[in-house]
Amino acid sequence: MRIGELAARAGTTTRTLRYYEARGLLPARRTGNGYRTYDESDLRLLRQIRTLQDFGFDLEETRPFVECLRAGHPEGDSCPASLAVYRRKLDELDSLIDQLSTVRETVARQLARAELAAEAEAPGGPEPSCELGRHPW
Repeated sequence: MRIGELAARAGTTTRTLRYYEARGLLPARRTGNGYRTYDESDLRLLRQIRTLQDFGFDLEETRPFVECLRAGHPEGDSCPASLAVYRRKLDELDSLIDQLSTVRETVARQLARAELAAEAEAPGGPEPSCELGRHPW
C-alpha cells in the first residue's frame, strides 16, 4: 500500500509517517518510481506506536516495542527491552502520582484553613437575599 492509504488506515497523517521514517521507526521501501510502499506489518508497527503514545509514552520509548515486532515476536512487549520501558514508565507514573497527592493534600489544607477563617469573620455567612422582584426602575 502507498503512504496515503497507510496513513488513513492507521488514523494518522502522511507527515507523521515520514517523521517516523526519519526517526528509523518505520521502514522505507520504495518502488521503481520512488513511491513509498508499505504492508500489513508496517500497519501493525504504527498501531503499536500510536497505542503507546496514547498511553503517554514518548516516541523514543516506543522504539523497543517496534524493534521487538520487527524481530518477529507476536507482541511488541514480549522482549526484555520493552519490559524495561514498562518498568521505567510505571516508576515515572508512581512519582507523578506521589507529587499530585502531595499537592492535593496541600490544597485541601489551604481550603480547610480558608473556610475556618471565613467562618470566623462572618459566622453563618452573609444574610441571604432575593433579587427576584427588585426592579432597577
